[in-house]
Formats: sequence, C-alpha cells, structure tokens
Amino acid sequence: MRVQSLTLAAASAALLASTTPPAAQIHPPVWRESTVTAAELLAKVRDCAPVSRGRYRSDHGAPANIPVCGTRDVVFWKADMDIDCDGRPGPRCNSRTDPYFAASTAYTQSDGRPLSAERLPFIVVPAPSGLWDYRDHGIGGGSVVAVVYRDRVQYAVVGDAGPQRIIGEASYATAKALGIRADPHGGGAPSGVTYIVFKKTKVSPIEDHAAAVTEGERVARWFAYGTRASAE
Repeated sequence: MRVQSLTLAAASAALLASTTPPAAQIHPPVWRESTVTAAELLAKVRDCAPVSRGRYRSDHGAPANIPVCGTRDVVFWKADMDIDCDGRPGPRCNSRTDPYFAASTAYTQSDGRPLSAERLPFIVVPAPSGLWDYRDHGIGGGSVVAVVYRDRVQYAVVGDAGPQRIIGEASYATAKALGIRADPHGGGAPSGVTYIVFKKTKVSPIEDHAAAVTEGERVARWFAYGTRASAE
C-alpha cells in the first residue's frame, strides 16, 4: 500500500508540475485604484486650453511655464510634485521631519481639525490671485481630483492652498500611494504628474477617502467614456 501511495503521489506531483506555469510566467497584479486607466485619462487632457491668465512656477526660482488648462468638466495642470506635510501632526509629518511644517490646512475635516497629510490623499491648489482663482471654476475644499503618475491613478480631494505663483504639490499620502518618495525633505517627483480636478464635485466629509474614490471613479468614467461607473 505504501509503494502504491508513493506512486500515486509522484504521479499527482508530475501532473501538477505540467499544469502549473513556471514562476517566471506568473505576473503580479497591476496596481490600480481606478478602473479608468492613466492612459485613458491622459488622452483626455492631451491638449491645453489655458484658463489661467498666466503661468505658474513649479518651485521658487523655476521658470513660469505651467498653465492651468480647462475643459467643460475639469481643470488640469501638468507639473512636479512637492510633498505637503502640513496639517495634523503625526510620526511622518511634523516640525522635526518638515522644516516648513504648518499645523493647519486651508480646509478642515468634519470635526474642525486640520487634515492629516499622512493619511488623506489631497492636493494643494494655488491661493486665489489675479493669475487664477480656482473658486471661479466650481472648485473648493473636497473637490475630487485624479492624480496621474506613470501608470497609476490616485483619487484625492482639494485640501489645502499654497503660494499664489507656485503649483504642483500634494499630501504625503498622495505621493506614497503613487509610489513617489514621500519624504517632505527632499522627496517628491521632479515632473510627470498630472492633476485633474473635476468641477462641481464635493466629498463630504472631506476626510472620507472611500467616498472620494467612489465619486472619483464615477466622474472619471464619465469624463473618459461618457458613461456612468458600474455599481461594483
């Protein structure tokens, strides 16, 4: 009986080996928060119709060459990503880790406290000025954003406002989700980040990231395909 059992075991192992692909052929799943791909979203913002009255800088001293562009449904810009660690302090974002740390954000969560840059994916918009005022386009705190970097799409909200002449900044959590080095002191991405802000959208409470993903998926699908998101 033992010999027969071993023979059967060997035959079963051989059968499994013949039907299981080599490890090199097994591909890990592609990371994606959205069923709308990065390529599909980028195809919709290929051409720029400027809505800003001038151009922004990516950093102090950089050339002013970044316009804010617009369509009927969105405004968008293509820039770098600086890391915003402002807001409620935590182990990653505080006055020790970020020399420019500020314990406040332009918009607050439902309990009145500042947003947590460590936990909540949000972006920073330039403070209103004669160059451009985001409020004139149906955009405010909690507006839904699709942040695209390489092959990744991360949904976020408008959560903070920055300098009037500089653009291209997002929270620690946004950068980390996109695979960008999230260190507020030397992290970020030098270029290649696209920020797509959907007009007349609002997540409430602003700190509910799951709601941002649900709404982001809905409006991104409408923007990309002209159809509603499936109820999955």
